[in-house]
Amino acid sequence: MDAMTRTAVIVDVVRTPSGRGKPGGALSGIHPVDLAAGVLRTVLERNGLESRQVDDVLLGCVSQVGEQAANIARQATLAAGFDETVPAATIDRQCGSSQQAAHFAAQGVMSGQYDIVIAGGVESMSRVPLGSAAGAAGGGSGAPVSPLLRERYPEGLVNQGISAELIAQRWGFERDDLDAYAAESHERAAEATDAGLFAGQVLPQGDVAVDETIRRGTTTASLAGLPSSFRTDAAAARFPDLDWRITAGNSSPLTEGASAALIMAEETASALGLTPRARFHAFAVTGSDPLLMLTGPIAATRRILARSGLSIDDLDAYEVNEAFASVPLAWAAELGADPARMNPRGGAIALGHALGSSGTRLLGTLVAHLEHTGGRWGLQTMCEGGGMANATLIERL
Repeated sequence: MDAMTRTAVIVDVVRTPSGRGKPGGALSGIHPVDLAAGVLRTVLERNGLESRQVDDVLLGCVSQVGEQAANIARQATLAAGFDETVPAATIDRQCGSSQQAAHFAAQGVMSGQYDIVIAGGVESMSRVPLGSAAGAAGGGSGAPVSPLLRERYPEGLVNQGISAELIAQRWGFERDDLDAYAAESHERAAEATDAGLFAGQVLPQGDVAVDETIRRGTTTASLAGLPSSFRTDAAAARFPDLDWRITAGNSSPLTEGASAALIMAEETASALGLTPRARFHAFAVTGSDPLLMLTGPIAATRRILARSGLSIDDLDAYEVNEAFASVPLAWAAELGADPARMNPRGGAIALGHALGSSGTRLLGTLVAHLEHTGGRWGLQTMCEGGGMANATLIERL
């Protein structure tokens, strides 16, 4: 087969359980380098590979500072015991960092530049808190807000929570709609856990074998009393029409974890006696309004469907990252998607959003669900900070 038309396949995906990203969380005692090293080592061991067979390791990580600095992908590769000749690179496309890592890996295979790649990600939000890499939140020393950026956006950009509020307002989602969606995410995730549907994906960390972020018994009523998470006097003055519906309950929690996917050329898998689970069919990435920064998955999905010639009705399942409940709800409303096919095993509200790791976590969940149900086509899409989104279309084999 011509190298330029090679098929990139997914052979395996593993992840840690999701830990609450705060001191005392189940994974907070593990250095992020070692979290990532564990999934890298497991991918090799489960598939009988030697590290020198791997052409590259691509890991996503958002807060690349402190314990996650200095190209954490390289540090994790060395910590995992890989041969020193195996290179590694760390990628930041915000929440879609490991999804982008998988894109780069698959595209490298398809172009003939790679035979075997490991793509994944890591984030420890207890040890490297959210925003650590951005400097002072108010635009002080170290913050990435330049004079030219201020000139283009004189009123200033906003955090993702306010973007989620703006989406809820624009699409008319009431507080009960958001809380009901969040409660269902926890219910689906709990049911999937009890049915053992995550067992083949999750690499236990000591005594921690299930996702710490799932809150069993969550109901719309139990979420109703939570206060708004993002209303401040300054935000209320800037956006006087907002009803402030986004809370900790209908948002993804601070999370930590790591994940990794083994990606290779189809003929390489055959030569090694490995069975491909799915193939990459199409990719899309797009920029979007940085104020409504969480609407990017809508445009990215439209783009990838146009490229593939498929419609939303052709897809058997879709993983739409639940950064906030308003994001998948708006996506589904715009695309006319079937709610039953969206995040069928629960999403990030229940399963956590370990930023740099989430893309390959979603990929593993999607592949396993297609296998369990016999579905063929799966879509994964992720909103990203700064107004971007990735979309990935896979076909189960």
